[in-house]
Amino acid sequence: MSRSLLVRWASNAVALFVASWALSGVDYGDQWWTLLIAAAVFTVVNWSVKPVVAVLSIPFIVVTLGLFYFLINVLMLYVTDWLVPDFEIETFWWGVLAAIIVSLVNSVLHRVLPDGDRRR
Repeated sequence: MSRSLLVRWASNAVALFVASWALSGVDYGDQWWTLLIAAAVFTVVNWSVKPVVAVLSIPFIVVTLGLFYFLINVLMLYVTDWLVPDFEIETFWWGVLAAIIVSLVNSVLHRVLPDGDRRR
């Protein structure tokens, strides 16, 4: 399990870096340690808080045909923004764009990086 979290953390660090590089509304203050802390917090939030929120939101997810699940991803970014002082997302729409970028980068990286939970 710890290797899987380490892979997710590395993947999230790259994804948050790409989002902050591509979007002027997402910033980590150009300090690598802030980016690494934000990635660690985002990983823990996705691992612990997101499943609870997703289960509680099942009716909304079903009614919106899964679109509400995407808003949960945006919410997880905002929780990270709230917990990490130097990591900033300026507006809701920057958060939406950041969630799209983070999802795409993580999708690509999870196909490339080895994951300890998956047996091949």
